[in-house]
Amino acid sequence: MLEDYFLKLGEKKFKAIQVFEWLYIHNAYNIDDFSNIKKDVKEKLKKDFNTDFIKLELVLEEDDTKKFLFRLLDGEKIEAVLMKHNYGLSVCVSSQVGCNMGCRFCESGRLKKVRNLETYEIVEQILLIQKYINKKINSVVLMGIGEPFDNYDNIIKFIKIINDAKGLAIGARHITVSTCGLVPKIKEFSELDLQVNLAISLHAATNEVRNKIMPVNKVYSIEAIIDVLREYIAKTNRRVTIEYVMLNMVNDRKEDAINLVNLLKGMNVYVNLIPYNETKNIGFRKSDKEKINEFYNILNSKGINVTVRREFGSNIKAACGQLRSESD
Repeated sequence: MLEDYFLKLGEKKFKAIQVFEWLYIHNAYNIDDFSNIKKDVKEKLKKDFNTDFIKLELVLEEDDTKKFLFRLLDGEKIEAVLMKHNYGLSVCVSSQVGCNMGCRFCESGRLKKVRNLETYEIVEQILLIQKYINKKINSVVLMGIGEPFDNYDNIIKFIKIINDAKGLAIGARHITVSTCGLVPKIKEFSELDLQVNLAISLHAATNEVRNKIMPVNKVYSIEAIIDVLREYIAKTNRRVTIEYVMLNMVNDRKEDAINLVNLLKGMNVYVNLIPYNETKNIGFRKSDKEKINEFYNILNSKGINVTVRREFGSNIKAACGQLRSESD
């Protein structure tokens, strides 16, 4: 811990708080700017800690959305997205370079996983976006490039840092982790008293359909996911978000809606229907508005809490399923 570090230097442990304040409140990342830290201590900090940040390489804007391309210290690239809502500013961060889940409808899924992001690389996405816009981020979603639960240890550290009162002080209930259904990690996550939101990228109500679009289902079936979600809800008493991307003639039929109702009936969940964002590299097509409305009405009439996600940034490839870490 940073407090222990300062104690070993013969300094007071409150110096750790001062460093945190410079980083997370003042957005100052140059140790020489830490004016309330003695010069000899600053030199020691520079020697013992790496202060190089990931680099902001490109920003694209469309209405209430900004997409940020970052270059990491090893040259790899990731993306994050800033969205303006009526309740504040939300950032969707990436958790890996590439992704091994291979969801057929997702651009990120076309990228093979290179490596996990380190905790600092996830945190710095938010810090650099805050510095760029000169405003505080209100909420965070782990829904960018990568499967967060495939980088479990680092994302848990990340959550604790941004939630900490001396860190970014983002409330736990304003943090959401999305997973395509890594059952053992969902079970492990339920043991933590974090109070953050859990979202499941389900996207189908039967194994037959999900197997075709999400290879992970061949490892963790829908039945296994539902079983672990029942355990999670019983243990945490928290509602789970079910994400469901609407793919034309794939999972948007009336029978799909009825199957989804039967699957989720009686569970403390709500369904977020996501209009698909088409890309030139993938053959799936977006369900038309009539089908989305019909699907919504079936769920709603059967007592399933359901919403249709507002569309953000599709023209700058910043929407759900479009992130790919490209400079062009």
